[in-house]
Order: sequence, then structure tokens, then C-alpha cells
Amino acid sequence: MYSDHTPQRAVEVHHPTPIPPPVVHPAPVVPVQPGTVPTVASIVLPDGRVVTGYAIDAARPEPVIAKPAVSRTAVNVALGGVGFLAVCGGLLLLTSFIAALTAFIGQLIILAAVIFGGWIAVQVLSGSGHKGGTTVNIRRAVIKRNHFHG
Repeated sequence: MYSDHTPQRAVEVHHPTPIPPPVVHPAPVVPVQPGTVPTVASIVLPDGRVVTGYAIDAARPEPVIAKPAVSRTAVNVALGGVGFLAVCGGLLLLTSFIAALTAFIGQLIILAAVIFGGWIAVQVLSGSGHKGGTTVNIRRAVIKRNHFHG
């Protein structure tokens, strides 16, 4: 398959360098004394038992910062603006709907005129070979109508 005259190339082999795992030194555990020694409280239950323990102050939430009051005028102006935009959008949609409906009715009228005009054209142009109906000789009708006695 390969000829014997193929030049030989030097092959370089790269070996990955392992990364040593990080050395983790555990932090020494140091007991911490509370700033003040909590007081011991005893509670007498209704059945006569006594429960003794440390009283822990409940964590107090941070006070809520009072929000500035929003003026009623600003709220009314904002709501009025939103209402005005809604009405304008509705009127725009209504106008578009009326224009589309008018165009549709106009196309229906044109279609009816084309169909009716075609029917009339077929009736007029298919003169010969018309079977049935009444053939009227206009000259005789005129003469009979204007019959002069003379």
C-alpha cells in the first residue's frame, strides 16, 4: 500500500504533567465565649414542673424604611395616561377594522357585478340557437298598433 520510499519523520511524544492536589489545612477549632453570660430562666408549668434554660432574645428584624408617600395626583395622571393610550389603541383597531370591512364589501360588490355582467354577456351573445321564447316581428307589431283606417 505504501511505497518503500516514504520519508520517515521523527515523532515527538508529549506526556502530561500531573498537577499535585492542593494541601488542605483544617482550621483549628477555638471555643468562643459569648460577650455576656446569658441569664438562666426558670418557668413553672401549670402541672407543677419547672423548666430551666437560657433566655434567648428573639432576633429583631431591621426596621423597614418608610417609603415616601405617592401623591394621588401622580397616580391619577399615570392611570389617565394608561387609559388614554388604551382608548387610542382601541380606536386605531376599530378604524382598521372598518377600513378592512369596507374594502371587503367593495370587493364583494365588484365580484357580483362581474358575475352578473358575465351572465348578461352570455345571454346577449348566444343569440342564435335560442329555443323557446317568443319571436316578435317588430314591423307587424308597429303596423298593428298604428292601424290606420283610411
